[in-house]
Amino acid sequence: MIFAIANWDWALDGWIIVAGVLCACGAALLGNFLVLRRMSLLGDAISHAILPGLALAFLITESRTSWVMFVGAAVVGVLTAVFTESIHRWGNVDEGAAMGVVFTTLFAIGVLLIVQAVDHVDLDPGCVLYGAIEMTPEDPIIIWGREMPRVVAVLGVVLAVNALFVLAFYKELKITSFDPELATTLGINARWMHYGLMTLVAITAVASFEAVGNILVVAMFVVPAATAQMLTNRLPWMIGISLLVAALGAVLGHVGAMVVPAAFGYGSTTSAGMMAVAVGLFFGLALLFSPSRGLAPRLVRRMRLTGQIIAEDLLGLLYRNEEFDPQQTMMFAELSAAIPANRLAQRCVLLWLVAVNDVVRDGQEYRLSEAGRDRAAALLRAHRLWEEYLVKEGDVLPDKTHPSAERLEHFTDKQLRRRLDKETAAAAIDPHGKPIPPERP
Repeated sequence: MIFAIANWDWALDGWIIVAGVLCACGAALLGNFLVLRRMSLLGDAISHAILPGLALAFLITESRTSWVMFVGAAVVGVLTAVFTESIHRWGNVDEGAAMGVVFTTLFAIGVLLIVQAVDHVDLDPGCVLYGAIEMTPEDPIIIWGREMPRVVAVLGVVLAVNALFVLAFYKELKITSFDPELATTLGINARWMHYGLMTLVAITAVASFEAVGNILVVAMFVVPAATAQMLTNRLPWMIGISLLVAALGAVLGHVGAMVVPAAFGYGSTTSAGMMAVAVGLFFGLALLFSPSRGLAPRLVRRMRLTGQIIAEDLLGLLYRNEEFDPQQTMMFAELSAAIPANRLAQRCVLLWLVAVNDVVRDGQEYRLSEAGRDRAAALLRAHRLWEEYLVKEGDVLPDKTHPSAERLEHFTDKQLRRRLDKETAAAAIDPHGKPIPPERP
């Protein structure tokens, strides 16, 4: 790692990172609206389908840098969106199927043309597919008296145009992304917004070819926005987070391309590929640890809820056992047999109840403490009030109320117990003739 950093050259590595950041941010900015519209595949479709435009431009101009190539590919990209929408609308074909038909057909034509173009021009199919970001500084131009890589200038303009488009039509993009029908009633032309977005997606994809290639640009369109969506439900924050993820992915991707292979005794790898890997890792972290949608927090919440239900079932069981004789105790085997839960989980929860002084342990026997009895009484009060309510208001037979009341008791707070008490006319006995515990202060 030290060797890799020691070989850092700002004249080379600095421009590579700048190009990567501009490319990633330009794609991520539009990617937010593709993800919201559930049209992520369309970015993929356009990125593949513009190959015929590139190949035709190569055959016509015999150059990889001609503006004709850019225009040709952009036109084919826009046509991809038009063809997809037309097939979907006029042919009554599912939008996903329409995308598949259009982009696979155009991609296949593009591959055939590229193979033909290889014999006539200096064209490397790998460059089209995987990019050549490492070659960024080798094609400089002069702007305002200063030399900079051409791809940086192009990507800078593309990012600026995308940003201006989003700022100018933010409200329209937001409404058409969430509710196209509402946009139409408000006088917003949803179709023109769609085609405007698709045009910029096509232009961004073409401009990004030299940086990240045809395949990897798809990751920049989708992954940063999908990562941001895992972390927030607010569009401004989603856009900001996606740009941050895209920029960090570009920086860490290039550093990783130098450091990670060297750590295992290999040479450096492609920076564009590592940039896509970096944003993929960010998405993986969001998928695992997002506070609202992450797998780990969901697992913790589920385990906490399971533990709460087991604890309340144990307290309720002990309360019923002690209801008419507070000196009654129960063995763990008796408790475990009456509760449908994992024995290890039951034992852990029971030990926790002992630790928090809700349950008193006497050798192998267990009974409620005063605090535990209060908590269990509130639980049993909720259970029996629900049974009374279901019989009185729901016309449920008394012998059918227990399963429903057992589920509802775990989610009934003091305020809801008061409402149930009022609805049941302050009943003192449940439908089974058992006393309803009074509300404790």
